[in-house]
Amino acid sequence: MNPQDIQDDEILRLFREPATREKGYTILVKKYQEKLYWQIRRMVLSHDDTDDVLQNVFIKVWNNLDNFQENSKLFTWLYRIATNESLTFINQAKKRQSFGTDSEEFNLSERLRADPYFEGDEIQIKLQQAISKLPDKQKQVFLMRYYDEMKYEEMSQVLDTSVGALKASYHHAVKKIEKYLTGG
Repeated sequence: MNPQDIQDDEILRLFREPATREKGYTILVKKYQEKLYWQIRRMVLSHDDTDDVLQNVFIKVWNNLDNFQENSKLFTWLYRIATNESLTFINQAKKRQSFGTDSEEFNLSERLRADPYFEGDEIQIKLQQAISKLPDKQKQVFLMRYYDEMKYEEMSQVLDTSVGALKASYHHAVKKIEKYLTGG
């Protein structure tokens, strides 16, 4: 059976029963692993770092799924965990580095060029550099809207922020990216 065809309430039921807990978890991982991988990858950029963060996400899911209140969709909850883990990783990486702005840009472009899984061209690298310059909140909103085509209402649940604030953040992010790309 295709994990994509199994409804979230069935996954949760399987997980909450001791005899089928591992089966429910395996289905959850298979159903959401790729979506979460790409969400994390857009934030941390490196394939290896993404795998590490994704592993942390699924450890947290295993440890906390019993506490899931079902006040939101399961994917929204997973997305929130993945976003928080990505931000934690990024903040820890920033603390480990002591580079200036120019070095950060160079480091990012060199890391992307060296990543065997990165298939972008110079324009993609420039876009990633522009995104990396955004404040965390604007970056999150831009990534969710631009790459995931997430609706503002859904983003509001993930980020616990008003729709109006999200629209403003996205608008500011787009303007900053346009300015960066045009050299303005």
